[in-house]
Amino acid sequence: MNARLAKFDIGQVVKHRRFPFRGVIFDVDPVFANSEDWWLAIPEDARPRKDQPFYHLLAENDQSSYVAYVSEQNLLPDESNQPVGHPHTALIFDDFTPGRYQLRPRITH
Repeated sequence: MNARLAKFDIGQVVKHRRFPFRGVIFDVDPVFANSEDWWLAIPEDARPRKDQPFYHLLAENDQSSYVAYVSEQNLLPDESNQPVGHPHTALIFDDFTPGRYQLRPRITH
């Protein structure tokens, strides 16, 4: 599979194209990198292509916060300019400006 450049960035707030949730991107896989069982559990008519970037999100909906793994074809920029209410956001990100979080500086030795 040929990897291509990701359309969305780490720290960007996005929303799902079909389902009512939004989140902040904290990692990107250049192509599908989850299990075959996960992919096959998606109904065939909604199953995304594997040859595109997949994004790890700190996601939220009206009921809960969770981690989501979403194909690029199913994401749109979130235009609400509101922060994401996921409790782990502050572990990965610092400042929030409308639509985007800044990664925390990494501590290395």
